[in-house]
Amino acid sequence: MTVIDANRMHEIETRYPEYFHRSFRQRFGGLMILITTLLYSLYAVWFFDLPKLFAEAHWERVGIYLSQWVSYDVQPEFRIEGDGSIDIRYPRFSPLGDNPHPDWLVNNPDGSITVSISGTSRSVTVSKSETIVTAHGVSVPVEVSSGAPKVVGPVPGWMTVYDDNVLADLGFAGNVSISVDRVKIRKRFIGWANFIFDTQSSFFDKPVGEVVSLIVSGPRTKPDQSNLSLAFDDIWNNSEWQHGDVWTKLFQTIVMAFLGTLLGALTAFPLAFMAARNITPNRLLNQVLKRFFDFLRSVDMLIWALFLTRAFGPGPLAGSGAIFLTETGSLGKLYSEGLENIDNKPREGVRSTGASNILVHRYGIMPQIVPVFVSQTLYQWESNVRGATIIGAVGAGGIGLKLWEAMRTNANWENVAYMVILILIVVFLFDAASNALRHRLMGTKTH
Repeated sequence: MTVIDANRMHEIETRYPEYFHRSFRQRFGGLMILITTLLYSLYAVWFFDLPKLFAEAHWERVGIYLSQWVSYDVQPEFRIEGDGSIDIRYPRFSPLGDNPHPDWLVNNPDGSITVSISGTSRSVTVSKSETIVTAHGVSVPVEVSSGAPKVVGPVPGWMTVYDDNVLADLGFAGNVSISVDRVKIRKRFIGWANFIFDTQSSFFDKPVGEVVSLIVSGPRTKPDQSNLSLAFDDIWNNSEWQHGDVWTKLFQTIVMAFLGTLLGALTAFPLAFMAARNITPNRLLNQVLKRFFDFLRSVDMLIWALFLTRAFGPGPLAGSGAIFLTETGSLGKLYSEGLENIDNKPREGVRSTGASNILVHRYGIMPQIVPVFVSQTLYQWESNVRGATIIGAVGAGGIGLKLWEAMRTNANWENVAYMVILILIVVFLFDAASNALRHRLMGTKTH
């Protein structure tokens, strides 16, 4: 066992003071960061009033909206006439078409009508004197012959009684609103209604096999147009899903991102050479251009889009212009910083041969910066595909505007889901393509 005397210990302390005489920051830095983070978190809770926010939030709407993303509903209305007959009506533009005869609606021999909401466990039977709602293992009669609907017996928790109507909540399957002279039913189905053919199409409500047979070898539905062409027109011009308009707007978004990024890169490239101190030894010009890049970057793309839509009106031109201005600032900064960090030895070697400045730039600088510049530009393009969707919501064109219009109605959430899925697919594809190109240019392998 080695024994270290006092002199040897003093010598070690003198040689390595950072280990034996640590500063306050070194000793308590981690603890101070932890305390600061905790204090900031408490301040954020107070500043945003998070307890009140969470207490007053309408969490039930989350489930409603999510269910509407993956389902649709049919809303038959049963009107009880004065002679005791029941008239069935559907809203305009019903997913079932103009003259529906669904198999979940049964006319009984006694004149009543039974609607299956969810199999046999949830159903509604409508007659001239009462409506019977069956759910959660019980059947609850509601009399409708007097001045106001009246629940017979105890009122279950899933049923609410108002002055002039009774509302039965049947969960995801739907709901029933009962008044004296009418019964409104909302029946929910999983899936997207009429996604391929709308109710006005000649192929609406036909089995898949019959549609394929008509397209391949069936007689022409319209004498002057083949069934294949007619089917494509019906899908593209689907009035409910608007596939043609959605895909056109999606393509506009992609073109906006490409055009804005391309123009921004072409503009930023020469300006970056003038902004780089080691390329253009003019400090005033360097600073002016760098502050110009900062100005273009500091104004968000969304704000540029608002300005340009006021100047040029709504449309993809304003969107492309907003991306162009933002990318000129972003890419100008990235390009100029990349130029300032190049290795000067190849440049000096080319200059020593007596080459002109253009040749010095071409052979001493370009081989170093082109892969980096292209990689940065591809990343910005990929990011702008997402950004173009956002600025479209303020009138800059593209699928963002279409998405905002669908969300504003607060009723077409399945259309919102459709467009969101398309956007996710496009972003995923562009992300994969951009990553592959960047790795190829930088000479690295993807994993």
